[in-house]
Amino acid sequence: MKLDDAAAHLEALGNPTRLKIYRTLIRAGAAGLPVGRLQDKLKIAPSTLSHHIKALVVVGLVNQVREATTLVCHANYEVMQGLVDFLVAECCADAESKDTKTAA
Repeated sequence: MKLDDAAAHLEALGNPTRLKIYRTLIRAGAAGLPVGRLQDKLKIAPSTLSHHIKALVVVGLVNQVREATTLVCHANYEVMQGLVDFLVAECCADAESKDTKTAA
């Protein structure tokens, strides 16, 4: 994952309402949630919910599928895993060992 993509994902998740939406969709699993059910669960006004879902869709964290008259939202687990992998890829890469510190 590129740095700019990771930053865009993190920026989208930096809003508390969007983070709530995303976490709810993660908990819903592969089946996702219809927008109406998401609205009921989170008690968010329809226009506000739509605005926040759009921001998550634009960066690829959420996908929407129309099933007849129902719009169903799904967390994009592949993008989520890519972001997590990006964040931990170089964990402790520059850490000094205790032996290095005492040798100096």
